Amino acid sequence: MKDLDDAVPARRAGDDPLAQMELSFIKEFLERRGYSLTTLHELPHEQAERLLKEASVYASGKLTEVESRAHYVHDVHGEADLSQASREKDLTRRGGPR
Repeated sequence: MKDLDDAVPARRAGDDPLAQMELSFIKEFLERRGYSLTTLHELPHEQAERLLKEASVYASGKLTEVESRAHYVHDVHGEADLSQASREKDLTRRGGPR
């Protein structure tokens, strides 16, 4: 089942954090269905390949969700930083806090 070994992201990507997160989501998907990366090798090739494809789609969706949340947090904090800078600038113009 060398093909399956090549398909697992962290085995290809080394220390890439996104690949490690993807692998975690793949493991999560498989465990919820009663499998693991190790037990995939015990399944017929077609079934193992189908499960791994489903796990990859699941992981891709979860990574998209994480990325979207990160952008949202960045946007919120970026606006907060601008708002704080604006208040400080206004206080400076008025001669400081009253």
